[in-house]
Amino acid sequence: MKEVKTIYLSLGSNLGNKLFNLQRAVLLLQKELGIILEISGVYTSPSWGFEGEDFMNACLSLETQYEAAKVLHIILKVEREMGRKRVTGEGYQSRNIDIDLLYYGSEIIKTDELTVPHPQLHLRRFVLKPLADIAPQFYHPLLRKDTRNLLQECKDKGSLHQTSHKLYASRELLLSQLHLVAIEGNIGAGKTTLARKIASDHNAKLVLERFADNPFLPKFYKDQSRYAFPLEMSFLADRYQQFTDDTTQFDLFKNFMVSDYDIYKSLIFAQITLQKDEFKLYRKMFNFMYKEIKKPDIYIFLYQRTERLLENIKKRGRDYEQGINKEYLEKINRGYLNFLKGFPHRKSLIINIDDLDFVENKEDYELIIDKILEQALTD
Repeated sequence: MKEVKTIYLSLGSNLGNKLFNLQRAVLLLQKELGIILEISGVYTSPSWGFEGEDFMNACLSLETQYEAAKVLHIILKVEREMGRKRVTGEGYQSRNIDIDLLYYGSEIIKTDELTVPHPQLHLRRFVLKPLADIAPQFYHPLLRKDTRNLLQECKDKGSLHQTSHKLYASRELLLSQLHLVAIEGNIGAGKTTLARKIASDHNAKLVLERFADNPFLPKFYKDQSRYAFPLEMSFLADRYQQFTDDTTQFDLFKNFMVSDYDIYKSLIFAQITLQKDEFKLYRKMFNFMYKEIKKPDIYIFLYQRTERLLENIKKRGRDYEQGINKEYLEKINRGYLNFLKGFPHRKSLIINIDDLDFVENKEDYELIIDKILEQALTD
């Protein structure tokens, strides 16, 4: 059985979405190296040794069975996977991610590729401060001083500020900070399929729209002007009742909730289908109900061009949907996009899935999950 080592890593980023870069690195390191034990707070500091944007920094400890050389190999692999290109001989540069191995247990290692402990860790306050969060009494095997003493004696007086941000050791822990994720989209976009997959993969309570037995829906597709108002009113009443029941019953064994609809869709569809006077009356009823329902922490809209939506609708073969035309779908797309423009305060995310297949292609699915995680970390 291989010996398990506790190692300490420093993470930094000063390009792009810095917080998400750190979080993504944490998740990849957990996947590739071993079990994360502790993660420090997130700090900001000026660029060190060159002119560039401020950095976000953090430290973490984890257990690994890999030898130190293999740890270094994995660190460089994670950096490359995140798009980091290390350039030798040109000094320090801005980078979206920088991962340094600070300690490999208490071992002293010096090879052509690797020096441990990191030769400059005691000179860098932006490393020592987050390290002190998780390992205040860990002794430097060469300097014979613990992290607190090294921090006190550090001559680096650059400004360093702790943020309110937090990094999470797993996707599940990050997603559990959310209460409700709503996935919306046009007819045939795949919102229910994605909601089911996320719920299954990340231990979420699944909230699905139930409308298959609506008696007005088949009639509406045959005669929209006649059945639009009763259809929209029945949808509103059903959605309000269902959504309220499902989202107020919290499941202690689930991390969060994921829904394949948000009640605001009622207003979007009603604005397309109803006459002006009908919509005015409808909106009064809607506003009264909307005040009472739970709002999503993240609102996701799956965008797809109408030609592909029509293909999806044809494939799933619901008889009453086969009469849906391109113009109607385009109106719905515009309605959703206008809605999202009008609510900038909400955490909304538009994902173009024209060229994605999140059912058959794991990389496409992972791309969508990364976008959701990034949105969760955005202020």
